[in-house]
Order: sequence, then structure tokens, then C-alpha cells
Amino acid sequence: MGKKVLIQNARAIVTCDQNDTVCRNADILVNGPEIESIGPSLSGTEQAEGAEVIDATGMLIYPGLINTHHHFFQTFVRNLITIDYANMTVPEWIAKIYKIFQAIDDDVIYYSSLTAMADLIKHGCTAAFDHQYCYTDRTGKRPVDRQMEAADLLGIRYHAGRGTNTLPPESGSDMPVNMVETTEEFLDDCERLRKRYHDPRPFSMHQIVPSPCQPMNCRKETFVETVKYCRENGLRMHTHLGEGENEVMVRRWGKRTLEWAEEIGFVGPDVWIAHAWELTPEEWKTLARTGTGVSHCPTPALLGGFPILPIKDMQEAGVNISLGCDGSATNDGSSLLDSMRLGWMAQSYFSKSRGGAISPYDMLKIATVNGAKTLGRDDLGSLEPHKAADLFMIDSAKLELTGAIHDPKNLLARCGVTGYTDLTMVNGRVVWRNGTLTGVDEEKLSAEGEKVFDRVIKEPFHTFYSVS
Repeated sequence: MGKKVLIQNARAIVTCDQNDTVCRNADILVNGPEIESIGPSLSGTEQAEGAEVIDATGMLIYPGLINTHHHFFQTFVRNLITIDYANMTVPEWIAKIYKIFQAIDDDVIYYSSLTAMADLIKHGCTAAFDHQYCYTDRTGKRPVDRQMEAADLLGIRYHAGRGTNTLPPESGSDMPVNMVETTEEFLDDCERLRKRYHDPRPFSMHQIVPSPCQPMNCRKETFVETVKYCRENGLRMHTHLGEGENEVMVRRWGKRTLEWAEEIGFVGPDVWIAHAWELTPEEWKTLARTGTGVSHCPTPALLGGFPILPIKDMQEAGVNISLGCDGSATNDGSSLLDSMRLGWMAQSYFSKSRGGAISPYDMLKIATVNGAKTLGRDDLGSLEPHKAADLFMIDSAKLELTGAIHDPKNLLARCGVTGYTDLTMVNGRVVWRNGTLTGVDEEKLSAEGEKVFDRVIKEPFHTFYSVS
């Protein structure tokens, strides 16, 4: 038997279950990592005997948010008006920012990951996938190891996307030569990480996802061998696809990227792609038919002026859409609550031309239920008995919420509830409460991270960080 926790007297529990149940004036009994029961007056029951009590009076409780695309290392390359993504083309941005990326070491990976993970936790995210493709001469093969170290310290559920770029610049890649690996190097390290960290069991805190960065910057063999390796070992796969690379792929291979990926088997219910804004309605059918998911990242799309996915139409076509923050260099933050708000507002902006928009509650389910499906986790995504105790709380007694709490399902994205949660729980453990990350010295970690940032990035690249 695990430690029991009774979350008592919540104003409302938005479960996101199949019936979209909202429990009013109810409790949640947590047993170890899982939810044992949800209902009124559980404190008087035999099963709750001896449980630690968390007073949730006035609280609105939601399933933990699930982030399905990010680049944690980029949190140390943020807030740069000298590399202004909003006013640059992607090639212009790459030409500048990769000068910095090449210098990153594994201390930057560790502290930048802590930065992103803390931001995620404080805004209700309990399970995060990161697409880690920053392998330099200075990081060696240590990035995922350092990220696992960071995830364990903060207590977030972490799916590590072991990325790679294998096509050298002379063959048409826009990756710097010292950030290019061989396919064999990549797969050897995937196997090392799988043996060390991958846990497919219910309530697992670590999983590994081989994730070639993008078809345009990898050898075809990298994708072919990744498909073979992942299907032999029961691993999921991820890549960037449909974000402006089709012209290059047609020129190089005579076909668009999704067709190229389908021919080599890099589609299926064990695959999801990031962005997909370049895909056509006909290609949505391919995604739906094969069960391939899409991580929608609204914040960088808005910042960069890229097309906004027609989520309603894609879902009606049968595509599973989840939510991602994306790289902090094209987002500048790691809040899924913020992404939910921006994502729903962007959908609403097109409602007249697209025949309607999804609801704010639909966006919540995209960030919870659909995220769990994307990661292959039937133990996450909703608040139900026997699912993981991953949740966050919002205090409804705040003055700014007066007159809006009658509909907790639609509240978050509709009313712009994007600040810190009052509590975040992962796997039955409180990791953030009352403005404090539990079990860590946040001020000390921040100071250590600033020193690493100054030494590795700010001082060597001072021209990018000089502002008048």
C-alpha cells in the first residue's frame, strides 16, 4: 500500500472523463501514485483512514496538463531582441541562433531543463515530452541523462525525445557540422537510454522516444532504421513535419514529406509529429487513417506568423491533436496554460471563416486526454479511479474570478487563467504548493543556472545580449 492522501472538499473536480463529468463539493482519495476514488464525503470512509488531508475548500481541480513538444535547452536563448523571431525568416533565425546552440554544454542542458520544467509545473503541467536534439562537441551524449536528473529533482513525469540530425551541411542540411551525428551513433545511444531509463509500466516517470529532428536534416536511413528499432522495442517515435520543408523534400525526393514518411513506415498510432500546418486536408486523412498524432504549438506559430491549424476540421477528419509549448527560443516561456489560452483564441479568430471553433473545454481536453493518447499513456489524462494522481488546483475564491466559476470546464482558456496554480501534484506527490517547489532550493538553483548561463552563453555571445 502506498501513502494515502485525501484531497478534501473541492468546489469542483473537472475530470475530463468520457462523460465530461464535473464533481461538485467532492473529494479525491489518492493511494500512492494513483487515484483510488472520487466522490463526496470520503473522509468518513474506512478506505480514507489514516490519509494525509489536503484542504481543497474553494479549489477547482483539473487533470495535469500534458506537453507533447518542447525544446528545453532553448530556455537559455530567450528574450533576445537581437534575434527577433517575429521579424525574421526561419533561415535567418537559424543562421544566427545556431551560433549559440553549438556552444551549449551539458550544464546548460541541466539548468535550462530545470528552468523549463519548473515553469511547466507551476502552470499545471505534470507530464512533459522534450525533443532534445542539441548534441554538440561539449554536451557529448549526456543531454538526456542530465534531463532525467533534472526531472527527478523536480518530480515531473518525463518522456525524453532523443533527437538527432544526421545529414551534413554539404548534403543539404542547415545544421552545423559539429551538431551532426551518424545514424549508428544515434541508435546506439537510444539503446543505452532505453536500457537505463525506459519504463513502460503504468505510472512510469521515465520513457524514451527516438525522435529524428526532421526529415530535411536527416539521412533517410536514420528514419528507416528508427522505425525498425522502435517497432522491435515497443517505443514511440516523433519528428517535426509539415512546417515549411515540403518544397525542399519535393526537390530532393520528388514527393511531399508525409508521403515520404508513410512509404518508410514513419506513421502510425505510435508516431506523432510537431506542427503540421503545411499539410493539406487530403493529408489529414492520411494522419487519421494511420493514427498518426499532431502536436499543435500555437505560441511559436503566432510569434512567427505561421498558419494556425484548423483544429475543428482536423479533429472531424479523425486526427488526434495534442498541445505543445515548443522551443523556448520561439516561445520565451513554458506555460501550457498560456498555450491553451492563445491556442483557443487563435481558433476563435478564424471561427467565422472556418465554420466555427472548438470550445475552451475542447482545448483543455486537447491538453490532457489527447496528450495522454499521444504519449501512449492510458493511465494519464483524466481524473478517474485507477488513473495516475496527476492534477492541479486553482483557487476559485480569487476576486478576479468572481462571476465566472459557475462553468469550471470552460474557465481556464476562456477567462485567461494563465497564472501559477495553487497546487500541482504528480504521481501522488505534491511538487508545487503555495508558491514553493517542494524539496528544492529554488533560489540556489536559479543562482547556479545564471552562473552557467553567463559563462557558457552570455559572455561568449555578448553582442546578442547587449541591449541599450
